[in-house]
Amino acid sequence: MANIGIFFGTDTGKTRKIAKQIHQKLGGLADAPVNINRTDVDTFLSYPVLILGTPTLGDGQLPGLAAGCEDESWSEFVTQLQSESLRGKTVALFGLGDQVGYPDNFASGLRPLYDTLKSCGAQMVGHWPNEGYTFGSSSALEADNFIGLVLDQDNQYDLTDERIEAWLDTLKPLIL
Repeated sequence: MANIGIFFGTDTGKTRKIAKQIHQKLGGLADAPVNINRTDVDTFLSYPVLILGTPTLGDGQLPGLAAGCEDESWSEFVTQLQSESLRGKTVALFGLGDQVGYPDNFASGLRPLYDTLKSCGAQMVGHWPNEGYTFGSSSALEADNFIGLVLDQDNQYDLTDERIEAWLDTLKPLIL
């Protein structure tokens, strides 16, 4: 088992694809990505470093049954985490959003995930600058930075690879 666990929630498969790209770029440093609905809390908590991905649904929801998904996902998993301690865990988030189709909730699905993990004591790393995006608002912002890597696979897919590379370069000193 590697020290880094990559977990993702997805509705369309786009977040799964990004999780696989991140895994490939990290090589043997991380275990293969796992859909959050295919794991349990004990396995999740067994990793000292977590890289977690989510899309944004609707008006900033996490994927899950309440958001109209066919399967359970982050929405259900975070309720299980609320009673757990993540002290000593280092967590980085990545999120997908559509800045053209949903400019007023761009990548806002990161916020409920971030807030839950932080309130459980996780050390949150991997903030990402908001330069290069055009949107109205996002609850995933803190000052001028997103609370994790934000990718727009609908409108800026051509920037995804370089953004992942740059983000991982900033993360490596913090997670290795």
